[in-house]
Amino acid sequence: MKKNFRQGQIFNLIRSQPIHTQEELSLALKKLGIDVTQVTLSRDMREIGLVKTPQGYREAQEAAVAGEGNTGALKHAVEEFVRDVQTAQNIVIIRTDSGSASPLAEALDNGDWPEIVGTLAGDNTVFAVAPNSKQALKAKERLLALLR
Repeated sequence: MKKNFRQGQIFNLIRSQPIHTQEELSLALKKLGIDVTQVTLSRDMREIGLVKTPQGYREAQEAAVAGEGNTGALKHAVEEFVRDVQTAQNIVIIRTDSGSASPLAEALDNGDWPEIVGTLAGDNTVFAVAPNSKQALKAKERLLALLR
């Protein structure tokens, strides 16, 4: 089974029905004749930028538009994924669970945060670049406020 096809079917499923867990998604894929391991499913979800919302998994941009707004989608991503926030000069370093950095970075990129000019995501770390160290501290405080 080709990865692009499998990821396309994941999109079709989350667009057509509420899916709240990876297990639900795995079972729905199995009904379509697509057997996938949890590791592969998790990687696919990360690569295509799904975020978990109260309504189930959604595309990060769709979640931002569909009733949650940018702040809601970002708040949810921060609550779901962020494990630590630090600053180093003008960079905000955000630690996440393994595989969660990309959806968080996308939510930050889609957010209306003048303190952040761009992000770079690895597997479990996001570097959010601010124009200066003062703005980086402000961004850190805003992120921490979303966790409260």
